[in-house]
Amino acid sequence: MKKLLWCMLLLVGTAFAQAAPAGVSAEDAAAIKATALNYVEGWYTGDAERMASALHPELVKRIMVIDPETGRPKIDNMGKTALVEGTRRGFGKQTPAAEQQKDVQILDVFQNAASVRATMSGWIDYMHMVKWEGKWVIVNVLWEKKPKPAKAQ
Repeated sequence: MKKLLWCMLLLVGTAFAQAAPAGVSAEDAAAIKATALNYVEGWYTGDAERMASALHPELVKRIMVIDPETGRPKIDNMGKTALVEGTRRGFGKQTPAAEQQKDVQILDVFQNAASVRATMSGWIDYMHMVKWEGKWVIVNVLWEKKPKPAKAQ
């Protein structure tokens, strides 16, 4: 029983250690994670104000896509206004609650800059955050769609 308890404590400790890189204050780690979750959960719930609270005014969200007309790669951009409006329209609410993935991992923090990975149901977002006027906000997002599962035959 003691061995099982120690293993569980080790696993929990490892999970917390992975949540934030070494040297990051507990306060900053909590604020960074809260910002990422405001973005993720704001999207899923259609809470535009919560989404907006996570974003820097000059946010740019980018994805590389293949242009269907030319077959060549291109970069699609979205700013804060479009992301908040898409949230307000409830596009994220189309994902059923049971399928909503909300995994947040702080990859690196240095002074006023942080890199965070948010794994969501259909895509992965790599976020750059900045501590702006004392508050962590997202300034850049590079995202990639997950491959669609193969259809059962």
